[in-house]
Amino acid sequence: MKALVFPGQGSQYVGMGQELYDSRKEIKDLMEFGNEILGFDILSIMFKGTDEALKRTSVTQPAIFIHSVAAVKAVQGAGMVAGHSLGEFSALVANGVLSFEDGLKLVAARAIAMQEACDANPSSMAAILGLPDEKVEEICVQIEGVVVPANYNCPGQLVISGETKAVEAACEAMKAAGAKRALMLPVNGAFHSPMMQPAQDKLAEAIKNTNFRNPTMPVYQNITTTAVTDPEQIKQNLIAQLTGPVRWTQSVRNMIKDGATLFVELGPGKTLQGLIKKIAPEADVTSAM
Repeated sequence: MKALVFPGQGSQYVGMGQELYDSRKEIKDLMEFGNEILGFDILSIMFKGTDEALKRTSVTQPAIFIHSVAAVKAVQGAGMVAGHSLGEFSALVANGVLSFEDGLKLVAARAIAMQEACDANPSSMAAILGLPDEKVEEICVQIEGVVVPANYNCPGQLVISGETKAVEAACEAMKAAGAKRALMLPVNGAFHSPMMQPAQDKLAEAIKNTNFRNPTMPVYQNITTTAVTDPEQIKQNLIAQLTGPVRWTQSVRNMIKDGATLFVELGPGKTLQGLIKKIAPEADVTSAM
């Protein structure tokens, strides 16, 4: 069975989506509709902007979403979908739960709310390599201040998130416990941690006021890691995702258990393909345009 997977923030690059835009009129029209919805020319930033302009959360998240959803038009048939963090919104358009317009409006609102939460408190994230998940969880609990597991990316790679001082202290403790690397990430916020509570409150209101339809196929959400088809449950999981962890390793394993044999990544870059091969070396992975 084919599974469609959608990347999150960090996969962007200048030139992203240009080939898709040039490939077919219906894709070009969809991407240009994105400009109309947002009220600014995001395609120019995607195609020929600067790295710095594309890195702004308010630009990055809508850009990746537009690229990912446009790529759906280049693939045929699938049995399940999943997205990594932001990618969950793209997945929900791909399986019919959200319209492109509603999905992009939610992503734009999410990006602004997250940026405001980042600006309000000094917070950050760090990648921990070479420790079992259980050890990382144990150390986070012992650190004073807010620091939690945020992204379970693949075995031996877990991102932590929280107050900057607590994350730095956790990194030192991880190294002392035998981590191969504990690397502070170049982000100015603590995504998927309690630090995102103000953003979650704002996003919850927007999600509650958006029409979520019955899906055409199950979505494996970051919070539950299992197949979800009930629109109300999808809403609640999407809200919880902002302060809860992205359990990507567990999601991929459950998708394979439920019959996924081919994973197609839709969006910029090949990040998810690399993670999936580390989670399940036997899985076939590829990308759309």
